[in-house]
Amino acid sequence: MKMMSVIAVVVAAVAIGFGVYMIDIDQTEEGSLPDVDVSVEGGNMPEFDADVGDIEVGTEEVTVEVPTVDIESPEEDES
Repeated sequence: MKMMSVIAVVVAAVAIGFGVYMIDIDQTEEGSLPDVDVSVEGGNMPEFDADVGDIEVGTEEVTVEVPTVDIESPEEDES
């Protein structure tokens, strides 16, 4: 049971590590709140440039030869 906990922690750490290094977000403009008075001017949302990792997936058709298994039970040997 303790070994499974250690493996789970290691897998979680690796997943977090990949998540941290695959995403790079840089803030390019500061955000601001609107001025609050009788006439309200619009605020400004911050802008971001995000560089994320690229993962390519695909499929491949593979033929696998499966062996045939012949099982004889003890009941068959007696008859």
